[in-house]
Amino acid sequence: MTSTTLLTPARSSPHPAGASSGASVRGDQRSYLRSLVVLDTVVLTGAVLVGYAARFGDSTPGNVPYVLVAPGLLLAWLVSLKVMRCYDNRVIGYGADEYRRVSMASLRLAGAVAIAGYVADVGVSRGFLAISFAVGTIGLEVARFAARKRLHRARSRGTGWSRRVLVVGDTTHVLDLVHTLRREPYAGYQVVGACIPDALLAPVAQRLGDVPVVGSFRGIPEAADAIGADTVAVTASGELTATRLRRLGWQLEGTGIDLVLAPALTDVAGPRIHTRPVAGLPLIHVEAPEFRGARQLVKGFVDRSVSLVALILLLPVLVVIALAVKLDSRGPVLFRQTRVGLGGREFGVFKFRTMVMNADALLAELTSRNETDGLMFKMRDDPRVTRVGRLLRKWSLDELPQLLNVVRGQMSLVGPRPPLPSEVARYDGDVARRLLVKPGMTGLWQVSGRSDLSWEDGIRLDLYYVENWSLAADLSILWKTIGAVANGRGAY
Repeated sequence: MTSTTLLTPARSSPHPAGASSGASVRGDQRSYLRSLVVLDTVVLTGAVLVGYAARFGDSTPGNVPYVLVAPGLLLAWLVSLKVMRCYDNRVIGYGADEYRRVSMASLRLAGAVAIAGYVADVGVSRGFLAISFAVGTIGLEVARFAARKRLHRARSRGTGWSRRVLVVGDTTHVLDLVHTLRREPYAGYQVVGACIPDALLAPVAQRLGDVPVVGSFRGIPEAADAIGADTVAVTASGELTATRLRRLGWQLEGTGIDLVLAPALTDVAGPRIHTRPVAGLPLIHVEAPEFRGARQLVKGFVDRSVSLVALILLLPVLVVIALAVKLDSRGPVLFRQTRVGLGGREFGVFKFRTMVMNADALLAELTSRNETDGLMFKMRDDPRVTRVGRLLRKWSLDELPQLLNVVRGQMSLVGPRPPLPSEVARYDGDVARRLLVKPGMTGLWQVSGRSDLSWEDGIRLDLYYVENWSLAADLSILWKTIGAVANGRGAY
């Protein structure tokens, strides 16, 4: 398909109320930022009060006027958050930078207060400060997390504050970027229009898919203003030379419209990307993914240690589940299935049995009712699943025995989904990269929809993890797994 075939005539004006929509979005943005300031103030006030109560209780604090120290600390903390740009709309609502800045603002203020107290020889209680900063820092992170989750839910419903994005580039690249941004609506990028090369612009209104074409490369700032866009996202195009991009940046100065460049390089996370200016060019250096070395040794040690402790702590729960499985239907408690792990080596993955004994024999009769694409078989109301099995699958309790696989070194706590040998036999070169790391009990597929994901999206997430894994990312995925399991979405 050529890019010209993607264009269709529009039925109506592409931006009848662009300016008013942009004003509404800016109002929602300011409202959200104000709510964050209020939330932070409440959290910090509580932290200071807890610090005072925990240190002094009913006793007299001495000669230091804490009636002035406490409000001063609160004010300084809010100023520190402002200085560290914790209310910058470019980092609010998505990514780890928001949390990092909140933590750095608290730690730097704590260091500054400690140094100032030592130099000025002020007798402010160190216990009061330590408790206040510990409670306040944790409270700020938890409050930001709760606020973000509420924002994400609103964005997913199409009601939360999001950036209004004008996408600029060739038709094919524009559609690719639109698909990527819409895949994660909670990130807060709402595509409201597109600008395409002059040669493709027709005298009648057009649409690129369902995105209105609002102009060409000659009038990008005017098009952004007309539809109320606050972000211009530039993707690949042969006509967008370095000179034209530089001029576009100059034209957007002072307009309040952000300029974002979307490189053709995708599915590579920040830690592997380093931008270095060379001869006036911002060259992007991409480091190779790490599959061996010290970090892998640490990951393996953490996996086995945590899994062993979890098995000991969960032993009563495992016994109760085993009894329920045994009493519910005929057959063994545990189900051992051959899966493919690191380097293509096969191993037996352990699960609590959730199906009837002859489940494999019944599969051929149900193949036509498969509800997913690709190489997996998934069926929402699979008749082979037992009553207890449905409950175990809903809460992912059937996968707890896989802790044994982790202790044995066959799996990780976090990694790609462990595939069946029949799936691996049909892998192409790209998909086979999933086998470069150990499969995981949970992963990006688990926290992104589980069985509701298409085969293509599941593979994309697994490959993204393989290319960009890190210990910090593993901790984040484990944390998100708790919410995904509690939600139960996509589990069947």
